[in-house]
Amino acid sequence: MGGGARTVAGQRLVATVRPATAADLAAIADIERVSFSDPWSLKSFGNSLAHDFVRMCVVEDDTGVAGYSVVWVSGEECELANLAVDPARRRSGLGALLLDALLERAHEEALFVVFLEVRASNAAARALYASRGFHEVGRRPMYYKNPAEDALILRRDLK
Repeated sequence: MGGGARTVAGQRLVATVRPATAADLAAIADIERVSFSDPWSLKSFGNSLAHDFVRMCVVEDDTGVAGYSVVWVSGEECELANLAVDPARRRSGLGALLLDALLERAHEEALFVVFLEVRASNAAARALYASRGFHEVGRRPMYYKNPAEDALILRRDLK
């Protein structure tokens, strides 16, 4: 899994995507806490890292771990279970870099489809996913808590 350089507002930002390790868990949990109103626990991330059906990656920039993704693989399908970028580093292309890396890996693993849920009100995430070919295939009413909100189910076929 690799990453690359991104140019952001006239600056050159170098970032790399790599598999997460136990040493990354505290940074991942910190980003999770400031990103979501109902965050996963540090223990949940640690448990996820231990399973062979989970693909957990981080994106690093010159200041360290800037974001992460968690993908669950089942047969020839996968689900993007979680993706977040540190709020101070959003809108710099890091989320797109993570998403592109996980799509590349899914393709390499010969997976057929990627699913995900996203808050209906999360316009920035929805725009990112749409830019990578995801489309809405369903809705989960009141899926999210704190605040209660529907989740949109998005899908991208890989073959």
